[in-house]
Amino acid sequence: MRLHNEHFTVIAGPCAVETYETTLRCAEGVLKAGATLFRAGAYKPRTNPKSFQGLGEKGLEILAAVRKETGLKVVTEVMEPGAVEKVAAYVDVLQIGTRNMSNFPLLREVGRTRHPVILKRGMMSTLSEYLQAAEYILQEGNDNVILCERGIRTFETYTRNTLDLSAVPALKEQTQLPVLVDPSHGTGRRSLVHSMSLAALAAGADGLLIEVHPDPDNSWTSDGKQSLDLEGFERLMADLERLAPHFGRSLPPRLAEAQAKVRQPS
Repeated sequence: MRLHNEHFTVIAGPCAVETYETTLRCAEGVLKAGATLFRAGAYKPRTNPKSFQGLGEKGLEILAAVRKETGLKVVTEVMEPGAVEKVAAYVDVLQIGTRNMSNFPLLREVGRTRHPVILKRGMMSTLSEYLQAAEYILQEGNDNVILCERGIRTFETYTRNTLDLSAVPALKEQTQLPVLVDPSHGTGRRSLVHSMSLAALAAGADGLLIEVHPDPDNSWTSDGKQSLDLEGFERLMADLERLAPHFGRSLPPRLAEAQAKVRQPS
């Protein structure tokens, strides 16, 4: 999987894998709305050790089952070098979270795979440090690296992080790597995700990484407050589809529609 310059790619799904039923419902919803890939965490790094840490390998099995059912390629986070081979066996795209941007043994290990890697910016990293982290992956032979701006930590407390949209054109001045924006973690507020997603399109991003949940207020994680519900995600996708051509982009062909055509009796 590689991102295409003419397309604006949207990756969507819940913060964490919960039950098979909830995960499948979410995947079917984002697929119908036009998402290209499905994201959900089987392993969740949490600041509070008592918080829900993910389902682990059971979560990976659920993701694989949902992929088989929907046809959506799957993105999940890998947290340690020794887990890369196992996680890669279940999913299509590996994600390196903000806390692991400087986990150099992990970066080298994912660099030895041929899986696409989404590398999130560290919560307090400069762009120079961020690009040097990407270089650890590239030097191992994996050139399918996707950058993701997810907000940085500042003194502001109204938002969870400060979404640095200036990073998008700044990164594009310095690298040919595609750049995503994560407005969910970037703001931490559901009410801000829609507008910041449209702003990311205008800033020149290649796509979005968005948290979506069928029932955000009853999510198993604290990230529910930054997750769109399925109806909100549908509205966002409609606006992106309408506005993308004004910025020389289009959303990729809808996988759900392509699948429906294939399934039609001849």
